[in-house]
Amino acid sequence: RTGSDLTPECNQDDDCDDTPMRTTTTMSTAGRASRRVCVLVVALGGASWLTRPVTAYAPMATTTHHLTAGTTTTLRRRGPLPVGAVAVGSEPAIVAPDNSADDASTVSPDATLLVRAARGEETERTPVWLMRQAGRYMAEFRKFSDNYAFRVRSETPEIATELSLQCWRAFGVDGVIMFSDILTVLPALGVDFDVVPSKGPAICDTLRSDARVAAFESAAARFDPSTQLPFVGETLGNLRRETEGKTSLIGFVGAPWTLAAYAVEGGATRHALRIKAMMHSDPALAHRLLSTMADSIASYAVHQADCGAQIVQVFESWAHHISPDDFELFAKPYALRVAKAVRQAHPDVPVIFFANGGTSYIEHQKDMVTPYSSSPSEDDDTTKSLFTALSIDWKGDLAHARRVLGPDVAVQGNVEPALLLADDPAVIDDAVKSCIDKAGGPGNRHILNLGHGVLQVTPETNVAAFVDAAKRHGTRGPEWGR
Repeated sequence: RTGSDLTPECNQDDDCDDTPMRTTTTMSTAGRASRRVCVLVVALGGASWLTRPVTAYAPMATTTHHLTAGTTTTLRRRGPLPVGAVAVGSEPAIVAPDNSADDASTVSPDATLLVRAARGEETERTPVWLMRQAGRYMAEFRKFSDNYAFRVRSETPEIATELSLQCWRAFGVDGVIMFSDILTVLPALGVDFDVVPSKGPAICDTLRSDARVAAFESAAARFDPSTQLPFVGETLGNLRRETEGKTSLIGFVGAPWTLAAYAVEGGATRHALRIKAMMHSDPALAHRLLSTMADSIASYAVHQADCGAQIVQVFESWAHHISPDDFELFAKPYALRVAKAVRQAHPDVPVIFFANGGTSYIEHQKDMVTPYSSSPSEDDDTTKSLFTALSIDWKGDLAHARRVLGPDVAVQGNVEPALLLADDPAVIDDAVKSCIDKAGGPGNRHILNLGHGVLQVTPETNVAAFVDAAKRHGTRGPEWGR
């Protein structure tokens, strides 16, 4: 297993990809056959295909870097700089955020397209963005990733702002997602981590004992994202000013079970055995950990909306590690707690749930999302506590997901990321058209996306082709809305 099987949602950066990369920083830390032969085919991870017809087959620290010839900029971040944070080589320029007031006459008609689709509304065009759209596949991005360690990039507002905006500027996607990481919240909760190049996150002080979980609970009780994670609010503020009236701003968090699993395992894992042992040997301890994690993530997600995020996506990145029964007991209720907090604090902010590898039990997610209502004031309190859209991973059939969820539920996805490696642009065009058709056609409560993050080796021209195809095939005819 390689790639996404072993790595987190590093926003969507590829620091944890197994693809070899250039780095300039180091982070601390036989018998005779019978005439009749029965053949049993075991398809690992293939449960989501069963519906297919069978065919024959810390203090504020500052550091000053020279960013362009003749100028210097002080980069602000929370806490001490990681080992190897000093930039080397030819360094990139940062485009300063435009903090001027927006002219109402320049508001783009597509500015709210993604938000409306994520709420479950029908739209004039299927909006498009890509998970991990801020990543090393872009040459402009590599100018930063080759010179700055991951946490320096994600925790320095000027750099994080620039990296967040690059894909939107280059390809015209319908949303800008904050460049960050699902683990960013953990140090504020007493769980520090490093990102080891080519290996991914490393957590030394894991949450495996009663005493350690108790200390985590104590740290979480003091959690204040505005003071402990100030760079997040500053980055979102920058991005909201840059995107206001032009496109939608997306914030994101990791789901409670995924972050708890990371904190127990200590990093990427093939089987998540330690968190599973806790779940089944000491379920009371597991639920204490998950409950505290859920409350902290809920607070963090609300904070992102407070700071300008117009959509929040919750990443259950390790959903492929848990069974349907364990998902129901240990993951689902805590993810819903996050959705409820955001929707109660910000009723107009849609919340998307993405269970990577979870489409094999899509039926267990049906009651996590509310169908769109044209009269939300008539919804009951339970409906207002649910997610507004579900993102489908690439291993599932979007047409099947649509049948299970119903026509009034917003869905996102789910083109296979590897298809963007195709030499023939027609392959990408066909995949985009097929995906939109499976969702019910253009603008049918669907957000076009990949079924996971953009791969590091993806050509930029193919990302451009993907976005272009989405806008051509996803636009309704002129008679729509009359």
